[in-house]
Amino acid sequence: MSQFVSTEAELEAIYGLPAGAAVIKEIDHISDHYRRFIETSPFVVLATSGPEGLDCTPRGDPRGFVRVADSRTVMLPDRRGNNRIDTLRNIVRDPRIALLFLIPGIGRTLRINGRAAISIDPELCESFTLEGKVPRSVIVVTAESVYTQCPKALVRSRLWDPSLHLDESSLPSSGTIMKALQQGFDGDTYDREYPQRLKETIY
Repeated sequence: MSQFVSTEAELEAIYGLPAGAAVIKEIDHISDHYRRFIETSPFVVLATSGPEGLDCTPRGDPRGFVRVADSRTVMLPDRRGNNRIDTLRNIVRDPRIALLFLIPGIGRTLRINGRAAISIDPELCESFTLEGKVPRSVIVVTAESVYTQCPKALVRSRLWDPSLHLDESSLPSSGTIMKALQQGFDGDTYDREYPQRLKETIY
């Protein structure tokens, strides 16, 4: 007997079908209650898909940085990053996108599945100016499915429990990791200069 599940029928035989609140909470638009989640969140994870595979990236700013334009549309600025632009590359080739919003201290999360486009409209980009810096583009997401996720994962992980929070020094630094990957890389200098580099390039 195979130990791997390969069909939806096999999955349903094991798990059954969703019912009750799990089904009721999923809608095709952003309700007033769901809007509250979005406008309170300072952090969202974006998942996209491209020819090379899947990508998942964190985005954060002061809460409310994801703008609810209407009941079907949210917008978020593409702030300065490492210039890999994996998410943007994926969007121009495959517009499907998923967003997962987190709020510090809150167990429930909010999910939006839909399609994205990249706007470089000057006025729109200007409206997302922060610390005097204008984003080069804005990701515009049309929602197709919106729903909250129950808090089980965050409760089990105790994500917001301060007693479990670690100090950065408990893990290998970025400089240490890159030094191991590239011979001759000056990891110590990279780590030492990073705080100032972050301050200068965060926006």
